[in-house]
Amino acid sequence: MSVTGKYGGPLPKGPWAERLHEIFDRLLAAFGPQHWWPGETPFEVCVGAILTQNTNWANVSRAIKNLKEAGLLNPEALFSIPRHVLAEIIRPAGYYNVKSERILTFVAFLMQEFSGDLDAAFSLGLWDLRSRLLSLKGIGPETADSILLYAGGYPIFVVDAYTARILERHGLVGDDVSYDSIQSLFMDNLPSDPALFNEFHALLVALGKGHCRKGRPRCETCPLAGIHLNP
Repeated sequence: MSVTGKYGGPLPKGPWAERLHEIFDRLLAAFGPQHWWPGETPFEVCVGAILTQNTNWANVSRAIKNLKEAGLLNPEALFSIPRHVLAEIIRPAGYYNVKSERILTFVAFLMQEFSGDLDAAFSLGLWDLRSRLLSLKGIGPETADSILLYAGGYPIFVVDAYTARILERHGLVGDDVSYDSIQSLFMDNLPSDPALFNEFHALLVALGKGHCRKGRPRCETCPLAGIHLNP
């Protein structure tokens, strides 16, 4: 199913929009729907977004499993746990001392500002809540936008290293392009649909992991090979 055939909202026009539509359709045909983000609750997705910083999802899954078994995947339980105890529980995710502090900072924000009610936080406007998340120590744009898109269902595009690498290698952006510029490229040239942004980002991750790797890329079998992407 293509961008034009499935997702709502007005369709932007122009060469950038056409290229992004072509990229999406090629990747969807190659990989199929990705069913992101893995997580049973929005709060679990938020915690996963912090845990996945600088590690792979297999390690995050082990840390999430530990949290579930300890009965800690809710704001109230985490709010009262000592940081060193949480650090040991999430050890499989790596950087566990840093990440435990970041999780507890996020949880304290939820508890103090919204009485632990994630739905209340998600009742705020997109840019208001994004600004508040970015004010938290250890929450950068990619983590904040992952929380907003995948847990909150806001129409915001998540940019990661895979996305930047793919666009740069195909000549759509320079190697010094900013996070905000890449995000605007997608949000200005696609329908403002969180389901589309979700699927597109997940497909780019699939391409980055399987083909557009940092070292030894598999360009000969890339689903985007042979098409002219630079408008």
